[in-house]
Amino acid sequence: MRFTEVLWREISPIYEAILAHPFNQELMRGTLDRERFLFYLQQDALYLADFGRALALMAARARRTEEVLQFVQFAEGAVRVERALHEAYFQEFGLSTPTRVQAPACFAYTNFLLATVSCRSFEEGMAALLPCFWIYREVGRYIYRHASAGNPYQRWIDTYASEEFSVWVDRAIALTERCSESTSEEGRALMREAFVLSSRLEWMFWDSAYRLERWPP
Repeated sequence: MRFTEVLWREISPIYEAILAHPFNQELMRGTLDRERFLFYLQQDALYLADFGRALALMAARARRTEEVLQFVQFAEGAVRVERALHEAYFQEFGLSTPTRVQAPACFAYTNFLLATVSCRSFEEGMAALLPCFWIYREVGRYIYRHASAGNPYQRWIDTYASEEFSVWVDRAIALTERCSESTSEEGRALMREAFVLSSRLEWMFWDSAYRLERWPP
């Protein structure tokens, strides 16, 4: 079994919990409260800025020229596609000044990613970044298959279920697989830990939006 297949099997309970979360179930039915979706979009925009920085840091650390190019393309592709999605919804909702304050879950997730790609091994950094690609594709595909007709969030659904996004995900999976082949058994164990923790933070991100999470006083 490929290493990335082992990773996905390990987070199966987390992924199932993400699919079952009220945020994604209501988004799929088109009944998700607009305030929750807008909260999510604003936090996702803040997340994306740091995710792009994490990808750029990985490009700087990459040992092979093709890896440098791949991470630059990841950063450009992810930021371009998702920023266009955010801006379209912000315009639709009449939001001219999105929040600049990360909610606790967003703060925890982005700081984990930035710390991991900066201070841990290159392989751990790749494993930590992969769930954002992979989980979003699978959630997007699942919701696309089951979405209600006339869903007000169809633009979001189409983005993450698209073939364009899937190509980026396949490349990220392939790069993670190559990383696993060039490290030790201990290195692969650390990659698994990073992948699982990022996956848990993915669940927390959606849960944060559903609860409209705020910082305590």
